[in-house]
Amino acid sequence: MHALLAFVLIFPLLGSVILMLGGRRLGTDGVRIVGVGSVGIAAILACIVATTQLAPGGAVTPFDLTLWHWMRIGSFAPDVALRLDGLSLAMMLVITVIGFLIHLYASAYMDGDAGYARFFAYMNLFVAAMLLLVLANDLLALYVGWEGVGLCSYLLIGFWYDDPANGRAARKAFIVTRIGDTALITGLFLLATQFGTLSIQPLMQQAATAWPQGSLMPTVAAFLLLGGALGKSAQLPLQTWLVDAMAGPTPVSALIHAATMVTAGVYLIARTHVLFALAPDAMLATGAIGAITLLLSGASALVQTDIKRILAYSTISQIGYMFLALGVGAWDAAIFHLVTHAFFKALLFLSAGAIILRLHHEQDIFRMGGLRRSMPGVFWCFLIGSASLAALPLITAGFYSKEAILQGAWNGGAAGRVLWCAGLVGAFLTALYIFRAFFIVFLGPVRTVPHGVTGWRIGLPLGVLSVLALIGGFLQTPALFGSSAIMSHLLGGVFGVTAETVGESAWPLVVASLVPLVGIGLAWRRFSSQAELSPSQTATARLLRTGWGFDTLYDTVIVGPLLWLVHINRDDIIDRFYEGIAVATRHAHDALRLTQTGRVRWYAGWVAAGSITALAIGLFA
Repeated sequence: MHALLAFVLIFPLLGSVILMLGGRRLGTDGVRIVGVGSVGIAAILACIVATTQLAPGGAVTPFDLTLWHWMRIGSFAPDVALRLDGLSLAMMLVITVIGFLIHLYASAYMDGDAGYARFFAYMNLFVAAMLLLVLANDLLALYVGWEGVGLCSYLLIGFWYDDPANGRAARKAFIVTRIGDTALITGLFLLATQFGTLSIQPLMQQAATAWPQGSLMPTVAAFLLLGGALGKSAQLPLQTWLVDAMAGPTPVSALIHAATMVTAGVYLIARTHVLFALAPDAMLATGAIGAITLLLSGASALVQTDIKRILAYSTISQIGYMFLALGVGAWDAAIFHLVTHAFFKALLFLSAGAIILRLHHEQDIFRMGGLRRSMPGVFWCFLIGSASLAALPLITAGFYSKEAILQGAWNGGAAGRVLWCAGLVGAFLTALYIFRAFFIVFLGPVRTVPHGVTGWRIGLPLGVLSVLALIGGFLQTPALFGSSAIMSHLLGGVFGVTAETVGESAWPLVVASLVPLVGIGLAWRRFSSQAELSPSQTATARLLRTGWGFDTLYDTVIVGPLLWLVHINRDDIIDRFYEGIAVATRHAHDALRLTQTGRVRWYAGWVAAGSITALAIGLFA
C-alpha cells in the first residue's frame, strides 16, 4: 500500500510527458482525458493512502518510501525518498483534490485555445512538481520540486506569449523568485556542510542537538530559508511578482494561489520548524513580515478595479496571516489556514473566471454589476467564498482557521499581542475589500450583459468548493464551539504539541468575530446602493493601486542603476583584458615571424646559441 504514494506523484508527471510528446495527436477529448484524468487518479490514490494511514482521531502513521539513491559524494548521500506524515498528507490532499477540481474547470475554460495540450502539459507538470516538493524526505529533492514549480509558473504566467506584457510578467515572476531561491540554496549548502546530510528528519534532530537556541548558526540558516520562503510565497519585500502573475489564464491563477506555488514557503517553514524554533529572531521576523504584508496588501486590495488583482492582493494578505502564525509558533494554525484558504481562494478565482468568461473577458469590476439575477449560481458561490475569506463567524471555514491564528498570536506574549492587533486590522480590511467587490459586481445596475451559460465542468468544481468553504472549518474548532481537533491530531506527530485554539478568556474570540461584521457593514453602506460607482482617483488611491509603489522603488533603486551600468559597460570592460591578450599574442607572432628568414645558416646559429644557453644554465644555475 505504501507504494501507492509514489503513484500519486507519477500519474501527473506521466500525464505531462504524454501531453508534451503526443498532445497534438490526441485531439481535444484525448488531451482532456489525459490532463484531467491523470490528476483525478492522483487525487483518488491520495484519498486511498489517507484512509489507510489515518488512525482513529486523525493521527497519521508516518512512513518513508525510498525510490532510489541519488548520488554519493563522500559521506553526503542524498536519496530520492518520499515521506508521508500529517503535514505532507494534508498538503498532498490539498494539491491533488483542489488541483483536480481546477483541472476539470480548466477543461471548459480553455476550450478552443490553440495551446490546449500545451496548457495541460504545463498544469500537470506543475502539480507533479508541487507534490515532489511536499512529499520529499530530503531538502535536495524538495529543492528540485521548488525549482520545478518556479519553472511551471513562468511557463503558465506567460502562456499567452503573443502579448509582450504576459512575457514580462512571467520574467518578473521568474527573476524575483530567483532572489529567494538563491537564499534558499545557500541555506541548504550551509546545512549540508554543517551536518553532512539534507535528509529532513536526521537534519532536524542533529540541529536540535548541536545548536543552542538563539546561537548564530541556526539564526543564519533560518534567515536564509526564510528568504526562500518570502520569494515563493510573495511576502515583503519579494511580493511584487504575484499581482502581475494574473496575466496567466484564470485556472492558472487559481492553481498558483490555492494549491501550489505560494503555499510552498509556508510549507518550507513548517517542515523545518525545529530549526526556526532554535532561531527566535528569525521567528519574530517571520511574524512581523507576515503582519506588515497582510496590512499593506489588504489596503491595496481596497482600491483595485481588476477583479483578479483584488484576489491576488488578497492572497498575499492571507499568506501574511500564515506567516504571522508561523512567527508565533502556531504551526498547526498556519497549516489549517493554508487548507481552508485553498478552499475559498480557489472558489473565488474560479467564480471570477466564470464571470470573466461570460462577460467577454471583462475584468474591471466597475464595468460589471447586477449579475445576481443573470448568474445566480455564481452569485452564491462568490458570496460563500467572500464570506469565508472575510471570516464570517460560525458558518465559514475561514472564520475557524483565522481564529486559530489570532488565538495563537494572543497567546504569544507581548510581541504576539501586537501581531494580534495587526491581525484584527487585517480582518477588517479583508471583509471590507472583498465585499466591496461583491456588492459592485453583483448588485446595482447591469453594465455588461453576460452571454452563454455556465456549464457543468465549471459549475461542479464551484459547487464542491462552496461546500468545502463552509464545512472545512470544522476540522478544528475552539472549545466554545465543540472543540473539534482533527487538524491538531493530524499534525500532532509533526509539530509535537497540539496548540490550543482558545485561551483563558473568551473575549478575544468575541472581538475577532465582530470585526469582520463591521467591515461587511461598512462595505454594504458604501457600495450596495444603486448610485453610479467609480474608482477613487486620489493620490493615496493611486499609490495603493500600484502596490505602495514597490515596483517604482525597485526600478529606481535597483533596476535603473543596473541598466545604467550595463549601458556604460556595453563594450564590456572585462573583454578589454582578453582582447589585450589577443593583441599581445598577435604582436609576438609578428616579432617571431621575423626570425623565419629561410636561411639555413641563421637557423643553425640560433640552434647553437640555444644549446650554449641551455648548457650555461645547467652548469651555473
